[in-house]
Amino acid sequence: MAFLADALSRVKPSATIAVSQKARELKAKGRDVIGLGAGEPDFDTPENIKKAAIDAINRGETKYTPVSGIPELRKAIAAKFKRENGLEYSWEQTIVGTGGKQILFNAFMATLNPGDEVVVPAPYWVSYPEMVALCGGTPVFVSATQEHNFKLQAADLEKAITPKTKWFIFNSPSNPTGAAYTHAELKALTDVLMKHPHVWVLTDDMYEHLTYGDFKFVTPVEVEPKLYDRTLTMNGVSKAYAMTGWRIGYAAGPIQLIKAMDMIQGQQTSGATSIAQWAAVEALNGTQDFIPANKKIFEGRRDLVVSMLNQAKGIVCPVPEGAFYVYPSCKGLIGKTAPSGKVIETDEDFVSELLESEGVAVVHGSAFGLGPNFRISYATSEDLLEEACRRIQRFCGACK
Repeated sequence: MAFLADALSRVKPSATIAVSQKARELKAKGRDVIGLGAGEPDFDTPENIKKAAIDAINRGETKYTPVSGIPELRKAIAAKFKRENGLEYSWEQTIVGTGGKQILFNAFMATLNPGDEVVVPAPYWVSYPEMVALCGGTPVFVSATQEHNFKLQAADLEKAITPKTKWFIFNSPSNPTGAAYTHAELKALTDVLMKHPHVWVLTDDMYEHLTYGDFKFVTPVEVEPKLYDRTLTMNGVSKAYAMTGWRIGYAAGPIQLIKAMDMIQGQQTSGATSIAQWAAVEALNGTQDFIPANKKIFEGRRDLVVSMLNQAKGIVCPVPEGAFYVYPSCKGLIGKTAPSGKVIETDEDFVSELLESEGVAVVHGSAFGLGPNFRISYATSEDLLEEACRRIQRFCGACK
């Protein structure tokens, strides 16, 4: 009898976490490494949010909370959906988890049976298919190619849906590409979903507040209100509020699904950290003034990275609409010989040689389901980004 569960054979470790760990190990050995693997803002959590947490501690808000979250936070979440997205949810239709990952995992755990399919556009965040597999489902990948700016086409979604499809998972702005869907682009997808009433929508809006220029964010139920009864809308405070370590994700959806997720969470972790929940109340209810300022900084970083990467030999880098990632193609380097003498045959070879040669840690695109590309997180200082891009230019120029 095997000791470890068979389910583990169906999943892989997170490539983004692995890259960040490798960069830390090399730094510990004295290597000069610039890590561009982690999707984590370098800004500090705003002072008003930190103060709310300290005040909560001083008030003695340090006990267990209800499994689905404190009422104050759930009411703040419902108010946020009304204020920013025009969506009407009662606070009982909301749930709080320890980060967006737990929300997604619990939704799949509550709904998937063996043989159920989940349509996952590729490139995808590395955890989506692994969560589906761990919960007994089958991920069905649909390519959103660079030719279409990494956006899923309606005809391709239509082809992917079968009688076994239970969920369509949607992420805009996207991790890893930064691609974000306009109202018209999303309407084309929701029109397909309206023809298949057995398919639920799990929308990951974690990067909602990080769109650039005149781009206007929309979420699926906003575009097609008739999807309301079969959509779970997930979000969190990690990215826009620079609260990654606070571990607060949240969602709103049909009450029967929320209750099922609550039951699973009650046997799993129970409520999220009380102090972090009170901080999240302030994040959602308090001033939002820092968000436009941070967005402007991110936009400048995006423009710098896109410009410098497009000057690197063999690299083509599209301009993303949101998030804090770029997803350039390294197709022009495939078949070339790296300075070490190794022939670059895959995007994984490319990022490995780049790390060894120049000390720049990025994530290979095949980990996200579409290559030959690589992902750079530009959630770090302009000085580091400029130096990293100079090293990438040097590396690409040295490949023969």
